[in-house]
Amino acid sequence: MNDLVRQHTALSDSDLEWLHLLVSEWQLLSDLSFADLVLWVPTLDGTRYVSVAQMRPNTGPTSYQDDMVGHLVPRGRRPLLDAALDEGRIVREGDPEWREEVPVRVESIPVRREGRVLGVIARNTNLLTVRTPSRLELTYLQSASDLAQMIAAGTFPFSGEQVDMDSSPRAGDGLVRLDAEGIVQYASPNALSAYHRLGLAADLVGQHLGQITAELAPSRGPVDEALVTLASGYAPREFEVEGNGGVIQLRAIPLKPKGTRIGSLVLLRDVTELRRRERELITKDATIREIHHRVKNNLQTVAALLRLQARRMDSDRGREALNEAVRRVGSIAIVHETLSQNLDERVEFDEIADRVIAMVAEISPGKVTCRRNGRFGILDAEVATPLSMVLTEVLQNALEHAFAQGERGTVEVSAVRGEARTDARLLITVRDDGCGLPEGFDPQRAGNLGLQIVRTLVEGELGGTFDMLPGTERGTKVVLDIPVRSQK
Repeated sequence: MNDLVRQHTALSDSDLEWLHLLVSEWQLLSDLSFADLVLWVPTLDGTRYVSVAQMRPNTGPTSYQDDMVGHLVPRGRRPLLDAALDEGRIVREGDPEWREEVPVRVESIPVRREGRVLGVIARNTNLLTVRTPSRLELTYLQSASDLAQMIAAGTFPFSGEQVDMDSSPRAGDGLVRLDAEGIVQYASPNALSAYHRLGLAADLVGQHLGQITAELAPSRGPVDEALVTLASGYAPREFEVEGNGGVIQLRAIPLKPKGTRIGSLVLLRDVTELRRRERELITKDATIREIHHRVKNNLQTVAALLRLQARRMDSDRGREALNEAVRRVGSIAIVHETLSQNLDERVEFDEIADRVIAMVAEISPGKVTCRRNGRFGILDAEVATPLSMVLTEVLQNALEHAFAQGERGTVEVSAVRGEARTDARLLITVRDDGCGLPEGFDPQRAGNLGLQIVRTLVEGELGGTFDMLPGTERGTKVVLDIPVRSQK
């Protein structure tokens, strides 16, 4: 719609925003009218109309099999559009049109904003299935007529009201028509069923909706009065009430076809099961986070015990082995700590990588500088946990073997996310400017425990590849190529 309006019309950005607000709301008008809606806007030179939006009803057959958006028609071909635009009134005169052997009643509704008519809504009703209307259909049509008059007067949609139409109640979910005093004139079967879910034993018709709602969903103090006002439809609001184990979502729409409120429409939907599932998910998420938190605490306890044991060791090799175990356990604890703070089983691995680098760098404080370039991005927990251990082992190996005692140097971790075929891949490179690899060293056969852990995790658990190569000028380069699921 933005492109069509800016290409063909002289409407301002604020006018365009009004049309967007109208289009976000007009599914309700379409459903209540049992009719298709097409929004026509006059072109810049005033000689034609361009259709910028279209809506089909959920409550009846469509009048248009084809998409009308983008069509241009010359002024004079559709007299009802001309009359609605020029006279600023709803035009219903004229005989039904025949489209593909289907009779269609056409009406035109001017779209007004701040006293100016921006365009015209063509309301097209398929008459092929016309029958004697029921009380429900008569209420729908009367409500549609009231909304159409409000659009023509520029009082609907309500400026400043943001409605999420994906989650907001629709006419078919449940509809209540109130008079100016808030008394129920009509309640659809779905609306009545929703109130029965709240505990209502009688009929809704003749009841004051605000008062009966406050009684069924009791609260304390002034909240009761606010609920009475909201449910009475005095202002355009969307809210929820809960009582008797049920939850109902309501949306109030004041009806002011001639400037004075004559009543209200209240759309409502029973969302009891939806809210119950949401609460179960919240509880499940909280439980999972608590599990991760406890695992992290247990791992930190294990690391502390290993650290205590290392201090009591007389053997330097034994003490170093225990310190290595402390770092391995610590890298897993970092992942679980991050997962305990998230709502899903995915983590931003850059933070984990930075903490792992800082933890391993404690081996040689003030001697070797460790830094990270690039982004690891968001990773699933099943990738993050083994990858944190792999990163720990590779960095630990570089700091222990690449530099002599007291020697200064640099270890750099680079991460690049890229695509290969249909799988996203993560390329990790760990470079150091140390002494390089020994003569004849084969990383695929080396018996070092750390390298065995890296090979097992990268090739077996992560399904990637691992290699150690001489650096370009000096030092060593470790390359990890790991498949990861792409995160949008």
